[in-house]
Amino acid sequence: MTKYAVETSDLCRDFKVRQVKGESKKSTVHALDNANIQIKEGELFGLLGPNGAGKTTLIKILCTLLLPSSGTAKVMGHDVNTECQEIRQKINMVSGGETSGYGLLTVRENLWMFSQFYGMPSKLAKRRIDNMLEIMDLSDKKDAKVRTLSTGQRQKANMIRGFITDPDLIFLDEPTLGLDVNASRLIRDFIHKWMKDKPSRTVLLTTHYMAEAEELCDRVAIIDNGKVLACDTTNNLKKLISKESALKLQIKQITDVKSFESIPGVRNFAFHHDATTGTTDLKFILEDEAIVADIVAEVPKCGSKIISVEKTEPTLEDVFVALVGRGLHEG
Repeated sequence: MTKYAVETSDLCRDFKVRQVKGESKKSTVHALDNANIQIKEGELFGLLGPNGAGKTTLIKILCTLLLPSSGTAKVMGHDVNTECQEIRQKINMVSGGETSGYGLLTVRENLWMFSQFYGMPSKLAKRRIDNMLEIMDLSDKKDAKVRTLSTGQRQKANMIRGFITDPDLIFLDEPTLGLDVNASRLIRDFIHKWMKDKPSRTVLLTTHYMAEAEELCDRVAIIDNGKVLACDTTNNLKKLISKESALKLQIKQITDVKSFESIPGVRNFAFHHDATTGTTDLKFILEDEAIVADIVAEVPKCGSKIISVEKTEPTLEDVFVALVGRGLHEG
């Protein structure tokens, strides 16, 4: 019988917001709309969605920080409505870019303090902290004040904080956000080994890096506007658009890309402006390859010039664009 670390059924969460600032009239925003997800024990599960898709709301519910409006959610077999304490003893969470701890304390002092919040025996905590400091290549900073750490060092310390309690389920919310290549690789390698050492461990990962999701995740759910649009392995998700073509263009930066969306035969379209290079990256999911000429012809009409053109095999990013209608970095 399959054991599930997370099970949600018709999970909804609504928020009341004012339509106009200063007025009393409020409207309802559906942050989660009948979300159904099952995450098996021992699975590294990815959750992808643009900003405002409902990812954070879902994680807050599963971490018992927020109650659902309706539906049910179970974490490690316990109901989020009635068994919060049982859940909290089995989980932990790490968010990318967060500054946790007290700047006046050293790295080791901060980590020991957090271990005591979880009631860990002091000797066990210190042994795990020293071991994790070595794994994360942070031993030389153990007596440094937290406020003196770089972004990468601070995130490594956050990872140690999340893993020293040896949770059954850990939520990793963009754990490599803003990190350099080496720090990101170290964290991904650690996650792989941590799960391999104890196959029942479970990870729920959110990331804005598609390559990271493809490398790490057993299955991926794509969520937008509070709805789960698809959930499967990355290979099976790619099959959803296997009959369609993906086209990537890099052009000199433009301000208005609307004309590309209206070209007949473009199923979905995403773009990204890079101010540092003065370029705009365009990504198309095409129903018919014959329209490539129409897309290329549109570039000079926009007052731009093509830098590169690439036709690609379907990727996880292409699936995301096809389902959501925009890129992951677009709001």
